Amino acid sequence: MDRQTVSSGTVWEELAGFSRAVKVGNHIFVSGTTATGTDGNVVGDGDPAAQTRFIIDKIETSLQQLGGSLENIVRTRIYVRNINDWEAAARVHGERFATIRPANTLVKAELVGEEYLVEMEAEAIL
Repeated sequence: MDRQTVSSGTVWEELAGFSRAVKVGNHIFVSGTTATGTDGNVVGDGDPAAQTRFIIDKIETSLQQLGGSLENIVRTRIYVRNINDWEAAARVHGERFATIRPANTLVKAELVGEEYLVEMEAEAIL
């Protein structure tokens, strides 16, 4: 099986033993992604839209490292800590995926780390 992985360098990946993204064949699976910078600090503190923008950029970088792009995404899942933040996250998703239109789920969830308002994962097919 042809398997490639990428890391974004956050402490969580090493600590919990996971990859930012895994490519198997022509499928790419992107792990739940938060607005954690390479310094380990939250990006967009208190701002769900800013966190969502950063998260999508981080997902895009992971896909590019494996030969893909946002256009290859067929499924996204968005998790919000506070249900009132759903629209801010959804609007940013809508801006970035307006022409791609992947299948999507958005749910309220208990995210790890109080500072994280949004988490997102994605699946792509090349």
